[in-house]
Amino acid sequence: MHSYAYVADSRLDETRRALGLQTSGGRAPNPRFFTGFLADAHQCATALLAVAKVAGTRYFQPTPERLRDPVVTCDGDRLRFESFSGCCGVYARLDVLGEALDGEVHDRGTTNVDVNEPLRRALARVTKGDPLHLTVGPDQVEVGTLDGAVVEKKVPLPARWLRGFAETQVLTSRFDLKAELTAPDAQRFLKSLPKSAQVWAVPSGRTVRLSGAASAGAVCLAGPNRLDTLVPLLRFAKAVRLYGPPATGRPVASGWEVDLGAQRLTLVLSPEVNRGLSGEGAVLDGLAAGDADTDAELIGALLDFEPRVDIADLAERSGLTTARVKDALAQLGTAGRVGYDLAEAAYFHRELPYSGVDVQAMNPRLRNAKALVEQNAVRWDGDTALIGEYRVSGDMCTCRWWAEYRGGRGKCKHVLAADMSRGKA
Repeated sequence: MHSYAYVADSRLDETRRALGLQTSGGRAPNPRFFTGFLADAHQCATALLAVAKVAGTRYFQPTPERLRDPVVTCDGDRLRFESFSGCCGVYARLDVLGEALDGEVHDRGTTNVDVNEPLRRALARVTKGDPLHLTVGPDQVEVGTLDGAVVEKKVPLPARWLRGFAETQVLTSRFDLKAELTAPDAQRFLKSLPKSAQVWAVPSGRTVRLSGAASAGAVCLAGPNRLDTLVPLLRFAKAVRLYGPPATGRPVASGWEVDLGAQRLTLVLSPEVNRGLSGEGAVLDGLAAGDADTDAELIGALLDFEPRVDIADLAERSGLTTARVKDALAQLGTAGRVGYDLAEAAYFHRELPYSGVDVQAMNPRLRNAKALVEQNAVRWDGDTALIGEYRVSGDMCTCRWWAEYRGGRGKCKHVLAADMSRGKA
């Protein structure tokens, strides 16, 4: 349980049209990131509400969900607000780009930001043409009055979010742009969606059609009702873009981006409604790489809240290959230190308010694979690994995990152990 101390509640002063978002944690207690005006208050308020709605929703086995505090990153030229749903099956991120910010950046960093229920109601009343002054971080507070001013909130940033951040950056880095819709076409498409189904969005001319089966260029859409969050933003949209990995016929994650001009809202949906993004196993390859730990220390020292992490530049500065840089980023992702921006096809740097992250505890398959290697349980018969009663050939295994998921949720512990053993040979 992480206890967040806010100097005051976040609130919208409707008389002055001043939005104050309170922060907690980061590189300093209650860091202050930005003060200034927003280019489009109505649009930004609607987008912030979308991020908060995801944080307060549980899409699988819906139950009343206590609102989680989204995290905010300031990297000098933009603000990023991120959250996961209560079931961890939906990831949301709002990018407020530099063109939408008219003010002063005080610091760079990442922390959580208070979006409480009174603030949500106030944001819903913001209308077109309203000016809106934004402060991300607390105002200056006299030390002598600090104890009386702080609002203690027992709002945990769940460990499952941390796993979700790690998995999502690896999953989305494998996505390609599949389709781009105009706002009117996107509205028609979203209105035609069933509320619950496992369907595929297939590009068809300038729009997309629904299909019950995967085909070339198709984007998986599990639980179409999870896209309802996008609907209020379509009136502001320039375009809606669909992203996904190559279609294999199995359920896969997907990305949905609403281009708002100087702002972008991105949703990432898990492959199935009953699957959280935190358990997809996408990070395991990078974590199992032999030099990932030491490489991550080197790459982490070179990051400085860049809005776009240049892998080729990091490779040149560190002396590592691009493959090792990517593995190091996967390792850093387990602590939430990097994310991936689909629109720019680039990683970005953040620092979540976690410390002492136990990578192996968060990834039991990795822990069990390392134990097999340490026990010398991996024997080789040519190119086939023999691990107890199981046989591993390439990425395939005879164990029950592989039979059930066939690589769809990452490698089993036996394949990982074989990879580690092969790397040591």
